[in-house]
Amino acid sequence: MIKFAYTILYVQDVTKSITFYENAFGFERKFIAPGNDYGELITGDTTLSFASTELAKTNLSEGFVESSPGGKPFGIEIGFAAADVEKTYADAIKAGAVSVEKSKTKPWGQVVAYVKDPDGFLIEICTPMG
Repeated sequence: MIKFAYTILYVQDVTKSITFYENAFGFERKFIAPGNDYGELITGDTTLSFASTELAKTNLSEGFVESSPGGKPFGIEIGFAAADVEKTYADAIKAGAVSVEKSKTKPWGQVVAYVKDPDGFLIEICTPMG
């Protein structure tokens, strides 16, 4: 069986990014590797990880598209389910996130809002499904 284990975001400053997610969403730091080029947060069943762009460059010889706080986000998002979308959204903004879309109720009843983290990655904050 294959299990979705983690998502890694390539960032300029691993410690700064982890600190943002701790402050914005209350996640707990699992560890940061010596040299501060890789770290993980405890987020539930799937780990949210961060690697420095310098480390990523050593893994991907052909390079990659780096995220940027300015402009439109990539066509991908990470999603966090929260009972109180409005409070979670406000907490994220207070911690340094940028508003993309305020909360809206979808036709199927789910409440969804969007922010970008300080590195420019898109985050969906939503009520749980089911």
